[in-house]
Amino acid sequence: MSNRFDEGMAVRRSVLGDAHVDRAEAAKSPFDAPFQTMITEGAWGTLWADDTISRRDRSLLTLALLAATGNFEEIPMHIRASRNTGASPDEIMQAFMHVAVYAGVPKANHAIKLAKQTFAEMGVDL
Repeated sequence: MSNRFDEGMAVRRSVLGDAHVDRAEAAKSPFDAPFQTMITEGAWGTLWADDTISRRDRSLLTLALLAATGNFEEIPMHIRASRNTGASPDEIMQAFMHVAVYAGVPKANHAIKLAKQTFAEMGVDL
């Protein structure tokens, strides 16, 4: 594996946590292994590994982009990751309010619903 893969795996574990990555790795098959390598190298080993902006800011951008594009399935995972990135619930709410203004209230409303559910599961009082 490449250095970018190794760095990506380290960043991925740092952001998402070992338990999440271990579950994803256990579920990996020969079919999706190339995809998993690509996202580990590209998303985690290149984008998330870059220190031009903080992981907190990258987390907020990611959550806003997921909501704005209607990719709701990954919002709970990135809400849980906020515990490791330092993005606070108040900052996440501001990101979703930005989504409401620039991408649509229904998308922001659904993202907020998912965030509330996920924070409750995490034991975070809002």
